[in-house]
Amino acid sequence: MLYSLARPLLFTLAPERAHELTLSLLKSTHKLGLLRQNIAAKPVTCMGIEFPNPVGLAAGLDKNGAYIDALAGLGFGFIEIGTITPRPQQGNPLPRLFRIPQAKAIINRMGFNNDGVDQLIENVKAAKFKGVLGINIGKNADTPVEKAVDDYLICLEKVYNYASYITVNISSPNTKNLRSLQSGDALTELLETLKKRQLELAEEQQHYVPLVLKVAPDLEAEDIQFIAKQLLQFKIDGLIVTNTTLSREGVENLPFGDEAGGLSGAPVFEKSTACLKAFAEVLKGQIPLIGVGGILSGEQALAKQNAGANLVQVYSGLIYTGPVSYTHLTLPTNREV
Repeated sequence: MLYSLARPLLFTLAPERAHELTLSLLKSTHKLGLLRQNIAAKPVTCMGIEFPNPVGLAAGLDKNGAYIDALAGLGFGFIEIGTITPRPQQGNPLPRLFRIPQAKAIINRMGFNNDGVDQLIENVKAAKFKGVLGINIGKNADTPVEKAVDDYLICLEKVYNYASYITVNISSPNTKNLRSLQSGDALTELLETLKKRQLELAEEQQHYVPLVLKVAPDLEAEDIQFIAKQLLQFKIDGLIVTNTTLSREGVENLPFGDEAGGLSGAPVFEKSTACLKAFAEVLKGQIPLIGVGGILSGEQALAKQNAGANLVQVYSGLIYTGPVSYTHLTLPTNREV
């Protein structure tokens, strides 16, 4: 209700400024004790973790983990923060975030702007949140793609003790050549190296933190087959399907529709859900799937589940609908994967 009143005002601001202001207001509201969603427990056990409900917040909204407690007050079953990189970086030049309200869409080319992994850890340590926290990791823009695995290793090692699960983001279209890590020897080397280090850390720290891969929707059938085979070979714990798309289907000829970057929101729903269904058919329940992309209603969340998702995540839809419509979703639960 409050968000629906505030949205017209927020939409008069530049998108990135509105994003920052919304998070700041959310944090203030939480501190005043005015942000308490009473969400019925709808537990789902997935990757050995019990999620209080199957609807989570996708990475990207809170890149540095600075708003964890406030976001938790919205009733999400889990929160994913990041994408984080080893060193702080400013990301791409402004403007880099564009609303397309006619299509309930967003185009972003943020470029992993963040304060670096060390600051994120300090923010996580300062948070009171005791729920399920995913941390999404990436590489710095100035790290050559041939050395990308080094950046992922740094982040994996640093966040291991602070995450419920760790997401390896190789699918953002806004870091040069990053998506090349989704194919061939590059993917094999990355997954093999990270899995080996994950198992070593599990032994050293005496607890196991699941490793999840996040992929793009812009994949051919042979790409899906290859990625699925790699996930099974290296026993990766989960797959997030999908990131933003490079397609402009659904925003053709609209203001900002031809801006460079990844498209999210309503236009990506069909493409990301088809990708999810394709992975589900190949993986046959052997690896948990988290469905994300274009969810603006409970019916669409259920469609993701029917396509094979064990959990769902939302982000861009929040911009247009606000949080309440998601945190009260009713999905079949009490499932274990």
